[in-house]
Amino acid sequence: MSRIQDKFLELKSKNQRGLIAYIMAGYPNDKDTISTIRGLVKGGADIIELGLPFSDPLADGPVIQNASFMSLKKGMNLSRFLTLVKKIRKETDIPLVLMTYANLLYNRGYAKFLSEIKKAGIDGLILPDMAVEEARDYLDAVHKNNLDSIFLISPNTSEDRIKKIAKVSSGFLYLVSVFGITGTQQQFQKYTSDAIRNAKKIVNRRVPLGVGFGVNNPEQVKLILKSGADAVIVGSAILRLVEKTPSQKIESKVALFAKNLKKATILE
Repeated sequence: MSRIQDKFLELKSKNQRGLIAYIMAGYPNDKDTISTIRGLVKGGADIIELGLPFSDPLADGPVIQNASFMSLKKGMNLSRFLTLVKKIRKETDIPLVLMTYANLLYNRGYAKFLSEIKKAGIDGLILPDMAVEEARDYLDAVHKNNLDSIFLISPNTSEDRIKKIAKVSSGFLYLVSVFGITGTQQQFQKYTSDAIRNAKKIVNRRVPLGVGFGVNNPEQVKLILKSGADAVIVGSAILRLVEKTPSQKIESKVALFAKNLKKATILE
């Protein structure tokens, strides 16, 4: 069992759903990344996604694209990322998921890349541009390193394809809640709730369902979880908060924001 799988079992025993928080490693700098993580842990986040910046983040909206650009500009690379993860692991055992793009892994070699991140303390990966049909070598390396492979589906993914993707997914399955890029949704449409219910029915408890893209507040968290999701994923809203907060206040501000979101995941 991985840390991610253990976390979902723990949440189920507590009658809670998961709060998954996304941040960009190295944004606005390495020190503030650590402060953000401390705030998320204090606020009750269950899993943290750490973005490793890529020069062409196709799935990301303007907030995450900007964070990616700033992180790269300040020198973030795999070596610094691994050092950052090791520092995080000295403070917390919270499940950590790496979110990046497949080209970075392919260029370094799947086996080498995954071995390095596993040793540093990463528990799973999300690669938005990794097609399941092209994932054989990647999945072989994932399994050899006892990592979770988290794939994405969307509201228009067919039933057969959801089954195919869920079969090779572990940790959780990531449902993109909207058509489009991250961070742009203001209110959720009926198709989102329908997509959640449909995916849950198809997956049939094989793997937990996490839902993200455009989640900004506790009301949206409740709406998504009411539709049957096992976890909600919040990213751009956290980065916007970090962007406008002085360094010395990041930990406390993020902790309060996460605490309010986490309250919405506790089932009545």
